[in-house]
Amino acid sequence: MNITEAVSFSLQALRANRLRTFLTALGLIIGNASVILVVTISLAGKNLILDQIRGIGSNLVYADYEAGGENLAQVEADFVKLSDVQAIREDLGNTIVAASAVMNTHEHIVVNGKVRIVTVDGVDDQYARVRNLVLLAGRIFDQSDMTLREHVAMLIDKLAIRMFGSQQAALGQTIKISQLQFTVIGTFREKTSTMNQGEITDDTILIPITVMKYFMEYERINPVYIEVRNAADVPMVTQRVNDILERRHRPGAKYNVQNLSAILETADKIASVLTIVLIIVSAIALIISGIGIMNIMLVTVTERTREIGLRMAVGASRRDVMLQFLIESVLISLAGGSVGIVLGLALPISVRLLFEQVRVPISALSVLVAFGVSFAVGVGFGLLPARRASQLNPTEALRYE
Repeated sequence: MNITEAVSFSLQALRANRLRTFLTALGLIIGNASVILVVTISLAGKNLILDQIRGIGSNLVYADYEAGGENLAQVEADFVKLSDVQAIREDLGNTIVAASAVMNTHEHIVVNGKVRIVTVDGVDDQYARVRNLVLLAGRIFDQSDMTLREHVAMLIDKLAIRMFGSQQAALGQTIKISQLQFTVIGTFREKTSTMNQGEITDDTILIPITVMKYFMEYERINPVYIEVRNAADVPMVTQRVNDILERRHRPGAKYNVQNLSAILETADKIASVLTIVLIIVSAIALIISGIGIMNIMLVTVTERTREIGLRMAVGASRRDVMLQFLIESVLISLAGGSVGIVLGLALPISVRLLFEQVRVPISALSVLVAFGVSFAVGVGFGLLPARRASQLNPTEALRYE
């Protein structure tokens, strides 16, 4: 008996017990659909997390003063200065896209008739680009604002709404900071919220750093942001920035220079481990389905004992009998697996079609793995029943009632 005949006989046997075949394959349908969906959800979640981190700043390196001074004069001298930021720009040249300085303080201003403490950040014209700020209304700072020390300000969206009712209404309004009037020229938000953990909070006002430095008792950049041109250069730039700062200040001054690479790597590892765990859980469902296939095939062998004896009596070899039952097991597994794969792909594909702006990743590898596992389950768990069928004694099988 060749393969074609074995497949034909197996299909006839499966069609004779359609409900049993469907229920046996149902485990594979659920298992494979779970594998596809789990991998899809894991990839989507992983991409979302990594995109959120990258949204804080592309290839970002940031630095500020850490420790080292024994008295107030030494500490003030050790702080990062505007001249240090300029030195970083000149030293790193085309290796970086931009270097932006930030000075910050807190001020009391009137919001809706009440005095409120707000964060005031002095920034330069490169800040919005380096920090990936999203302009909502008006314009961002330009070089002339810095050079001419213009009294202009940008408000974060939430503060603009609280103070003036809407972002658009805030444009052209004036606010008083340190007894000076500033005209609001723009409103913004962070592309990825830092949850008030950085220099930007829900009550942030940006003003030109060239104006801000006159409000401060001493000059302190906290922090300086550097956007690196190529991701591969981030570790090198991180070290170079640290070297520049230490070289320009007295021995013993320490600076905290970091980048997002470690955070990205950690998030990537966590997401990968989570994916593996979820796949293992889905694999358990496939194994349980395989046990179900083996159980049903053992029952089938018992029910068809006389048929097996008859086939052997008319010339079928033990190999032919084993091949037929093994093919039946594989057909159930592959049929259930294929339906499961289709159902598993249906959801992400539907989301893509209905919401073009939503990017749902589909892993071709997960499809191949699911199909391969289905085949392996069919062979692995169908082997014992097929072997038992092939080992039956033809004479005893014919007498079986």
